[in-house]
Amino acid sequence: MASVVLKNVYKRYDGGVVAVSDFNLDIEDKEFIILVGPSGCGKSTTLRMIAGLEEITEGEVYIGDKLVNDVQPKDRDIAMVFQNYALYPHMTVFDNMAFGLKLRKTPKDEIKRRVGEAAKILEIEHLLDRKPKALSGGQRQRVALGRAIVRNPKVFLMDEPLSNLDAKLRVQMRVEITKLHQRLATTFIYVTHDQTEAMTMGSRIVVMKDGFIQQVDDPTTLYMHPVNTFVAGFIGMPPMNFINATLVKDERGVGFQLSDHVVYLDQAKYDVPEVQDYIGKEVIIGIRPEAMSDSPEEVEQAKLSGATIPALVDVVEKLGAQSYLYCTVHNSSVTASVDPIESRTNVGDEVTIAIDNRRVNIFDKDTERTVIS
Repeated sequence: MASVVLKNVYKRYDGGVVAVSDFNLDIEDKEFIILVGPSGCGKSTTLRMIAGLEEITEGEVYIGDKLVNDVQPKDRDIAMVFQNYALYPHMTVFDNMAFGLKLRKTPKDEIKRRVGEAAKILEIEHLLDRKPKALSGGQRQRVALGRAIVRNPKVFLMDEPLSNLDAKLRVQMRVEITKLHQRLATTFIYVTHDQTEAMTMGSRIVVMKDGFIQQVDDPTTLYMHPVNTFVAGFIGMPPMNFINATLVKDERGVGFQLSDHVVYLDQAKYDVPEVQDYIGKEVIIGIRPEAMSDSPEEVEQAKLSGATIPALVDVVEKLGAQSYLYCTVHNSSVTASVDPIESRTNVGDEVTIAIDNRRVNIFDKDTERTVIS
């Protein structure tokens, strides 16, 4: 088992393209770290530098207490699971899982024991004699995981391992990988562009954009207290709503103004210096879809505190356990997550939406950094 430390790591390609900039991260032993961000943000490049598959332009990478910048991938005591499984088509499942051990001249009895144990953990004991072409996508992914497990590495590196699976199987495999981490008690570093995977699997999440770390935190803190609009918009599904508005103050309190309508904030939100400094200025207001409701009871309650907003409903999306109202509010498109049983809202309706004014985020309009969350 091992910790992983990256210090001031850069990756520059020919032509001046910078893929990763000043990456600093301390990953604790047995931690499950997720690198998440849009395509091209540098997350896979970072993983490949840890693995030794990409050369580090600048900075230092440590696995355990050992500097590994110049250590070959095979000597780093890591195991990597790829997006495309990378199985040998002419080999059986057993031989695919045993291949790395055979290269290391591991005794046959030990190979058989390790492969058998890994197959049992992954519930693929009945597949050991099959070839990859006879397996489903989920079974192939289990074999790829098994090939990594048998090596007993200090660190598991996973590069979008579930992206080729269908939606139902992805959910199942998310659970299986989480259970696997708990069972093996090994350091996992996992790359994905899927924020749902990140939120459900990681003990900490590293959100990346354009080669830079935006925020490193546990899933709840990332969701409730994003440091900027990028993190706020990337984490959460549907994403946070953003509305350009002006902060105002009157005898009723502090709120954000949309044309001639003011939505008042909870006192705990505005009674702080950070917010007071923005009164009279344009800001970006952030509201999660679940902090908006069309429930008659909640709307009436919200009217008492001045926390309602008029909206025109453009689309109603019914998903069984949840319904989403896609609305236009003050020239902005917003999404409200509502109760599918209580909601009677239809397309084209002009409705009043209740805002949970304790859950309003305010961002600086120029820097897009959080003022208060």
